Amino acid sequence: MAEAESTVINTNVKQKDPNEALVIAVTTRAIFNLEEEHELFVTKGKEAFVMHQQVNQDKPLEQGTAFAFIQAVQFVNEKLLERNPEEKGLFDVIILSNNSPESGMRIVNSAKQHGLEISKFCFVSDEDSTQYLKSHNVKLFLSADRMDVCNALQRGVSAALIFQQEVQAPNTQLRVAFDGDAVLFSDETDRIFQEKGLEGALEYERAMEAVPMGEGPLKAFAMHLGEMRKKFSQESSPIRTYLVTARSGRDMGIRAIKTLREWGLPIDEAFFMDGAPKGPILSQIQPHIFFDDGLHNIQGAQGIGIPSALVPCNC
Repeated sequence: MAEAESTVINTNVKQKDPNEALVIAVTTRAIFNLEEEHELFVTKGKEAFVMHQQVNQDKPLEQGTAFAFIQAVQFVNEKLLERNPEEKGLFDVIILSNNSPESGMRIVNSAKQHGLEISKFCFVSDEDSTQYLKSHNVKLFLSADRMDVCNALQRGVSAALIFQQEVQAPNTQLRVAFDGDAVLFSDETDRIFQEKGLEGALEYERAMEAVPMGEGPLKAFAMHLGEMRKKFSQESSPIRTYLVTARSGRDMGIRAIKTLREWGLPIDEAFFMDGAPKGPILSQIQPHIFFDDGLHNIQGAQGIGIPSALVPCNC
């Protein structure tokens, strides 16, 4: 296969060490609202899309679903640097796009006009852009394309699917909510539930109570976020994390808590919903992003304006 055509643009944002930073890669459709432009590409083709982007290159794009999340990430960086001006363990955000370089100027201009600190813009034409994730040491990838997300997960990178939606404006503190099984944890108990029903799953959990659960697809990102979280006291932290799981606290919560303890992963608040809808709790939490493997939970969160990201389990 021929090597993909790619262009990397470095901005004047202070460069961060990718070996120490928590690198997040977002696609253009995750961070900006490009649904009309995407429809133009699908219906009229690449040439019409490129022409539209060039004509409108100085017109900033509207905010997308992941926009507020990236803004909150920048707030965390500010607090980290206030604490230690020499801090190396910062968030580093890059935009990874399947747009061609000639259509990318509008993306760069939009990021600047919105005041986003994007260190690199990577424009990759007509190829699987996720092949570049490992080279940039990406810890989390957010995309509006399911194939991109599946490719990233198969490459061992924490990834989730973003849907364009209207979002509420959360507060400045970065708030991240995780589902448990098949997101933070492996899907082992889910598989038992599918095979043997609820009683079989409960029996399995009781037998395995002392054994930590396997790693889920977002465990690596959560661990890096947790290490950043540990740099602050609970009262002063610009980061707050949540576990919002369908597990019951009485029968299946103990193993989850023991697993988090074994991993050394700090979670500020945990909600064991016992299968109840997650929307009311999420509405109270107001996270910048909510990760779940269940489409019904994602749709419920979207309905109340919570920025949501699906972690697909059937790639």
